[in-house]
Amino acid sequence: MIHPSYSELIQAINANSEEDDNTIMLNSRYSLVLATSKRARQIIAGSEPLVPGAAGKKPLSVAIEEFYKGQVKIVADTHEEEKEQESSREENAEITISEEV
Repeated sequence: MIHPSYSELIQAINANSEEDDNTIMLNSRYSLVLATSKRARQIIAGSEPLVPGAAGKKPLSVAIEEFYKGQVKIVADTHEEEKEQESSREENAEITISEEV
């Protein structure tokens, strides 16, 4: 059996997120997979692991351990949300323009 399990990891992440109002509560395995894979990609890109003994471990294993121990938190990326809102406004503007023509 994998340790920590999905449910244990989600509980650990949600327990750590109560301290800060900017962190996101996880409610699905999909969200967990996205978060851990993003952190693993950061480690691959050269980000320093935050847990001891990370040498020789795979980046995903290190990312999972960081989340489980509360070293990393999931924060909403407001910059990406703003980009999405801008792009949706632009799409709506394009639709309006095409209707007028």
